[in-house]
Amino acid sequence: MKYYEVGKIINTHGIKGEVKVLSTTDFASQRFAPGKILYIDQQNDQQNALLKVKIKTVRRFKQFYLLSFFEHFTLTAVEKFKNTKLLIAEDQQEPLEKGSFYYHQIIGLTVVDPKLGVIGQIKEIMSLGANDVWVVRRTAKSDLLLPAIQDVIKKIDLENQKVEVELPDGLDEDEN
Repeated sequence: MKYYEVGKIINTHGIKGEVKVLSTTDFASQRFAPGKILYIDQQNDQQNALLKVKIKTVRRFKQFYLLSFFEHFTLTAVEKFKNTKLLIAEDQQEPLEKGSFYYHQIIGLTVVDPKLGVIGQIKEIMSLGANDVWVVRRTAKSDLLLPAIQDVIKKIDLENQKVEVELPDGLDEDEN
């Protein structure tokens, strides 16, 4: 089964076993709710296992979520979770409306401009507020920062693993 990141535990909070989570999902209120199941990616652990946890409490704190788990309810028990990722299983993902995509569906796609040909491959998505920015890895050039807006992104073709784009003038700093 595949697992997808929905947040990162960046620290503990207080003495009652809460963890401070930076959300990396657009569905935070659905993912971080009492009774929901998450998986903690324990890559630092020698077993390299996923730890299944059930959310006990949730509250907002500035731009973070403070979570506590039924299974781990003391500061000592959650300290080992610092700097780990929170994941959901593939079957926990909700279907999206037409024209919407999960990040993991976009990352890895080949970027093609009809005039320029293959530009590169999407390696990362940055959420910067008004719109996402797709980081495109290119051969022998610096990465291209591609704004994910309708004027630039013309077609997303998951079946053929490609994205058709129209690069506006001046977007490519490495242009000759």
